[in-house]
Amino acid sequence: MLTEREFRPELLPRRGEWLAWLAGIGLLVGLFLAGNQWGSLPITYWIFAGLILFFALSISLGNWVDRRSVIRLGSEGLAFENSLRSVQLTWPEIQSVVVIPTRLGKRVQVQGVKLHFTFKTMGESMLAGQKMRTGYTGGQEILEIVIRECDLQVQAEKDGMVYYARA
Repeated sequence: MLTEREFRPELLPRRGEWLAWLAGIGLLVGLFLAGNQWGSLPITYWIFAGLILFFALSISLGNWVDRRSVIRLGSEGLAFENSLRSVQLTWPEIQSVVVIPTRLGKRVQVQGVKLHFTFKTMGESMLAGQKMRTGYTGGQEILEIVIRECDLQVQAEKDGMVYYARA
């Protein structure tokens, strides 16, 4: 019998998010002041500022989703929840698992009859001399538990990608 376990993803530092917002807002203020001083500015400047604000919003959304993400494993099955969706699958409902290697860990797609979700195993990289960790710390363990509890077998392998399904 599997004991209840809860897994959360590693959270990235928020410094990049704040820098993106600061750059976007600073650029907009600068463009507004420059426009008042010198008159009309080319539209490309405004588009560039809009893109930077879009990137800041995207980073904020990603951080918001990550901070509310959780995978729960139990004797009946598993649940994946974040701020955008909630998926609950019993062990018999899980039909297959696809494991796709990426530069930072593995991307794991858990597929049920009608529902599915994706998570990433732990990945590490160096950025500005600092070690960055992304994905679920226990991601490999989650993958192994799902394969074991559902009795999934390797059905196909190609270029590092592995497809597991029921025999």
